[in-house]
Amino acid sequence: MATIQASILLSRSASPSPTPTPKVQTHRLSARKLNGQQKFHTITKTSTERHRNRINTRKEAEPNIEASEELHSIMNLVADRAVMHQNIGIQRDNWNHLLLTSINGMTVTAATMAALAAVSGEGNSLLALKLSSTILYAAATGVLLVMNKIQPSQLAEEQRNASRLLKQLHEQIKSGITLRKPTSNDVKDAMERVLAIDRAYPLPLLGAMLDKFPKAVEPAVWWPKEMRNQKESFGGGKGEGRRNGWSKELEEEMRGVVGVMKRKDSAEYLRLSKLVLTVNKVLAVTGPWLTGLAAVGSALVRTPWVGSWAVVFGVVFGALATVVNTIEHGGQIGMIFEMYRSTAGFFMLMEESIESTLEERAAEERENGEVFETEVALKLGRSLSELKNLASFSSSFTSSSSSSNSESTEEDYIDISIAVGASKGLVVPVIRNDEKMNFAEIEKEINTLAKMELYQLMKWLEGLSQSRMVAFMEAS
Repeated sequence: MATIQASILLSRSASPSPTPTPKVQTHRLSARKLNGQQKFHTITKTSTERHRNRINTRKEAEPNIEASEELHSIMNLVADRAVMHQNIGIQRDNWNHLLLTSINGMTVTAATMAALAAVSGEGNSLLALKLSSTILYAAATGVLLVMNKIQPSQLAEEQRNASRLLKQLHEQIKSGITLRKPTSNDVKDAMERVLAIDRAYPLPLLGAMLDKFPKAVEPAVWWPKEMRNQKESFGGGKGEGRRNGWSKELEEEMRGVVGVMKRKDSAEYLRLSKLVLTVNKVLAVTGPWLTGLAAVGSALVRTPWVGSWAVVFGVVFGALATVVNTIEHGGQIGMIFEMYRSTAGFFMLMEESIESTLEERAAEERENGEVFETEVALKLGRSLSELKNLASFSSSFTSSSSSSNSESTEEDYIDISIAVGASKGLVVPVIRNDEKMNFAEIEKEINTLAKMELYQLMKWLEGLSQSRMVAFMEAS
């Protein structure tokens, strides 16, 4: 140990002293040349500050022992948090099963008691059945309100995502320490990513839980806003050689992949997230509403002025509440919503990663192009040939839907123009909204137009609605 410390001291003493701040030669400059002493002072101060910033940036990028120790501490903290989120996820999943079983058991028991109260005799037995059924329904309503508020299945999915992301970060930090000497920039990147994951998936405390029914559905974001290249930050090497495996064809392929993900994948998963959220909102309101009505019905069983409707409310609404609760929590609708939201965030991360890589103009500073292409294909679950086909589909879509000034226009209707020869000239009417017609209807319209004379055709056009055919021209 003493030998290691002595070698460290010798290496530090042998290392060159820090680069001194150069003195700007000012004797050659005059106030006349700079149009005043104030301007001269400003230029001297600006150049000195720029040099200091370059020195500070160089120091942050230099490897040091303190950065390695800090990264080891962060790595241990990340491993501990991953286990914590995993345990909480298992606990919340158990909550979902236990609460659902308990609520359904109370609801079925209460419905059975309400039905028995309708056929039992008078006296204490009737009162006991009605009171027990009402209490069970009221308890089921209260527990169900809390369960719908916290959504245990969604909480479990959030903790599973947090545990998975923290385990990935732990492995990246570990490989970065192993492959190369860490720097201060690596420590900052690791801290930013840990905090970003904590903001995206906080520990499920009552004051820090995510809103389970947000007004606006957005993709999950678990990475810093100013995300650096992960391979560069945590030990990935930069490729060598000419163009670093990049070519114009590969860049166009990556841009095409980004275009497809934006138009199809991200938008589709956001649409599904909104749909599932709407279904979950309806079920979350319907379940307690049904158990509440069942509680009122069971309390009014055998009441003269209500009649048999009280039994219907107490039994039928209890059965419906059981079905609704099973669909919502047994089907884990909250978990499905979080899964779609996280998947939309995954595609958003892929888009930003590809775009940030393409923004680096110097190909030598990027990750190797062939390796990057393989990683993108594997993350999207496709082979390299399928990835190229996906990019070619994007380029063909863009070229077919863009105008000469590169403005993309997409129409949701189809019109057909038909040239019809008449006795007094050529008429070209337009059949509007053909997407609403089948082939037989379109063929019938064409045959009708072809058999008409010009005069009859003009009269016929005047009587048609504007949505079917609104324009025609006559050629001499």
